[in-house]
Amino acid sequence: MPSVDYRSLAGDILQQVGGEENITSAAHCATRLRLKLRDESKANKAAIENLPGVITVMQAGGQYQVVIGNNVPLVYEELGRITKLGDAAHTGEAGPKGNLFNQFIELISSIFQPMLWPLAGAGLLKAFLSLFTQLGWLDATTQTYTILAAAADGLFYFLPIFLAVTAAKRFRTNQFTSMALAAALVYPTIIALQAAGEPVSFLGIPVVMMNYTSSVIPIIVAVWLQGYLERFLNRVLPSAIRNFTTPLLVILVMVPVVLMTVGPLTTYAAQGISTGINAIFGFAPWLAGVVLGGFWQVFVLFGLHWGLVPVMINDLSTQGYSLLTGPLLAAVLAQAAAMLAVFFRTRSAKRKQVAGPAALSGFLAGITEPGIYGVNLPLKLPFYFGIAGGAIGGAIAAAGGSAADSFVFPSLLAIPAFANVGNFTLQVIGTSIAIAIAFALTWVFGPRETADVDAAPEVVPTAASDVPANAVDVIAPVAGTAVAMDQVNDKVFASGTMGGGLGIVPTDGQVFAPVSGTVVVAMKSGHAFGIKTDHGVEVLVHIGINTVELDGRHFTSHVAKGQQVEQGDLLAVVDLKAIEEAGYDTTTVVVVTNTKKLTDVTPVTAGPIGRGDTAITVTL
Repeated sequence: MPSVDYRSLAGDILQQVGGEENITSAAHCATRLRLKLRDESKANKAAIENLPGVITVMQAGGQYQVVIGNNVPLVYEELGRITKLGDAAHTGEAGPKGNLFNQFIELISSIFQPMLWPLAGAGLLKAFLSLFTQLGWLDATTQTYTILAAAADGLFYFLPIFLAVTAAKRFRTNQFTSMALAAALVYPTIIALQAAGEPVSFLGIPVVMMNYTSSVIPIIVAVWLQGYLERFLNRVLPSAIRNFTTPLLVILVMVPVVLMTVGPLTTYAAQGISTGINAIFGFAPWLAGVVLGGFWQVFVLFGLHWGLVPVMINDLSTQGYSLLTGPLLAAVLAQAAAMLAVFFRTRSAKRKQVAGPAALSGFLAGITEPGIYGVNLPLKLPFYFGIAGGAIGGAIAAAGGSAADSFVFPSLLAIPAFANVGNFTLQVIGTSIAIAIAFALTWVFGPRETADVDAAPEVVPTAASDVPANAVDVIAPVAGTAVAMDQVNDKVFASGTMGGGLGIVPTDGQVFAPVSGTVVVAMKSGHAFGIKTDHGVEVLVHIGINTVELDGRHFTSHVAKGQQVEQGDLLAVVDLKAIEEAGYDTTTVVVVTNTKKLTDVTPVTAGPIGRGDTAITVTL
């Protein structure tokens, strides 16, 4: 198919259906633009079907369905730009559902998800190093400790570079360009400029520096902005120079922009918080304890804690202690306690595997990142309960004037540092109450996740001698009964206009990848997934007929757009009984959407089929 101008296509469709005033709502599923028209007689079906990029038009279920294929999200996006239609909350891929805070949590969680296990492992190593030095088993001045500390702390120190990779996948940017941006933020001379505390300028413009090591938000914002700049440059630059000019300009523009905007905004916000908390300590120490104990982990999340750390260090050097440290023990250990409660409460083995080590590293070393990003924040309530426990415990500790007399990471092993200043008894009581509140609330009210689904059965590849070099086997994503495509209860699929394939009436609610490749379509509703193999074969798995109307109910997606999957990986879990009770056909359609570009697409004949059996043989 020739290149399609999706902005023009969206405008042409709009015109041929009678204009925006004739559309009551617009949405899309995996392959179709679904419009509800006030008067379908105003739509010119023949003209729409003749538009480049349109496969066919179907009128069913009170909807005017324009079948476009895998590129329908692009048309839907352009339709939203030229009209007031296209609410992303309906069915599309445009973004997570819920309020802005929930969207923020979903964003942060998805970006951290791929690195949770390395974070948990490194955090646990830091915890054991701290334990061994406290017990005198390892001397912190030795080169052995230095090497082990680097191994444990490297990921946390260079966290922005790791986040750049996952953020690039989320925002669909060049991941190596994103890594280059992150590397600039943690470049040694940039860190040295911040540490020196001297005025910094760029082309005569003052630059307020901050420490970007271990930071989270700055690089995510940078990669998000990079996406807009990158797409603009790719659109306007000549193809002859685009490949090297786009990253050149992105790096050249974005590094100074981030340093001159994100740094100052974060620094000024941190300084404001620091000044405010110090002022509160002057007339109501307990209230300052509420703020620090409750929101310390939030400050860390946004990098705002860097505005408080210099104050703490200055206090320690001038008066031998810092009151700002008193509530932090409760703040950190309350979050660790919430992680521990999740560990005991959840039925998800995968969540346990993160929560257990994360709680241990939180309690022993004050390293909460693995648990915050892998447990408490994604589940929301444990994070809130950690804040509640930290606020109450912090208030008690601050009311007693408790403070650390050395710079330590708040943890159980660091408790002796709080023994010499203020009321140590109130510190212990406050910290204990913080732990108890966070643990108890999470235990009683926290989400009790269901057990993980069984892993996909091993797919034994056919011997190389049995498979032609130019052939690809598409396996059945579900177990059930295969039916010929022309028997599927959907006119578009049954007509073959979407490509060759088959339907499977499933007996199992677990849906697996029929091929290995890149997920190019992953509907937020969880009902459809498109995978493109390295050979260029495009396979669509559509779970149920018209199930997009369920708006994600009864579907749990396990992959995201842009993710690499192997044949047999879990795509989604669906509640077949609930879907049937809602009145929908559960037939799962497997279709090779670029059939016309391939030599042959041969589905198996109708009858029983097992998950992992060959369903379609594709000849390239």
